[in-house]
Amino acid sequence: MADQSAIDRAVANLHWLGHDCFRLDSSVGPIYFDPFQLAGGPVASLILCSHDHFDHCVAEDIAKIRDAKTVIVTEANCAAKLGPQGVRVIKPGQSLELPGIKVTGVPAYNTNKQFHPQANDWVGFVVEVDGVRIYHAGDTDFIPEMKELRVDIALLPVSGTYVMTAEEAVEAALAIRPGLAIPMHYGAIVGEASDAQRFAQALAGKLPVKILPKE
Repeated sequence: MADQSAIDRAVANLHWLGHDCFRLDSSVGPIYFDPFQLAGGPVASLILCSHDHFDHCVAEDIAKIRDAKTVIVTEANCAAKLGPQGVRVIKPGQSLELPGIKVTGVPAYNTNKQFHPQANDWVGFVVEVDGVRIYHAGDTDFIPEMKELRVDIALLPVSGTYVMTAEEAVEAALAIRPGLAIPMHYGAIVGEASDAQRFAQALAGKLPVKILPKE
């Protein structure tokens, strides 16, 4: 696990842009997770897209932050929408080494609903950069594979309906035991700020949680 100062630096450079979308301003350049409803922003060094649903794999949003040097790591369905330039396909369990960064695909699927079938090989990501391991869960329920993760920061969906509820996300966070948990997947299509607050309140005294303001 990273020391607290490394986690603090990463969080200071992590921006929640709404829904499941984050930008990490890292030493290797801006890293975006699941760009959605972007007004613009710095050109990405790396873009990570968890699956091809309209709120996670958006060619128009990606075009706003993509240039000839941008690398995109995603699963096969989303890759087919984005064209070949700079696109790398990953499956759960696979890793890619890029300059200054390692990206590992991890499983992301539903256990009690059919929106995100396990057979689709859609992914979450563990990103190792600047001395920290950041887990972006993608759209998922609390799944057994989470118990094997060793990460410093966990970005976890909390809205219910298509993903974990806040209460299920609490179970996931306690299984993962990250240095810090950050709620996501609320305030846009489904989910309210109260979901993030319930998540944080349930973990008070058990695990550090930070609710990022939307930028």
